Amino acid sequence: MQELLADFEDLDELYRCYMPFLKSGGIFIKSNAHFDMGQELKLRVTLPDALEADEVDVVVAWLTPQGAQNSNPSGVGVAFVDAPALNDKINKLLGATLHSDKPTYTM
Repeated sequence: MQELLADFEDLDELYRCYMPFLKSGGIFIKSNAHFDMGQELKLRVTLPDALEADEVDVVVAWLTPQGAQNSNPSGVGVAFVDAPALNDKINKLLGATLHSDKPTYTM
């Protein structure tokens, strides 16, 4: 199974990449690699100020190709598969920011 790595150094970048509109949450990862919708992957994600990475199973749920009209970076959005602990960590880190009207890479 292919592995993706995501290392978030600050909360602003985490906010831009977080996909709370997915049923179990998800993360957008900038990448030029090719992925297929529904493809299963392993994700190692390090959240801001975390001492170690979380490893979870994910499935491809979003694709942004190179040269997208809205000028967002190319990449892949992955939905968490049975990872409520990671989703809860992200929700706690972002707190009230989740209700911000700042744009993200996906919405």
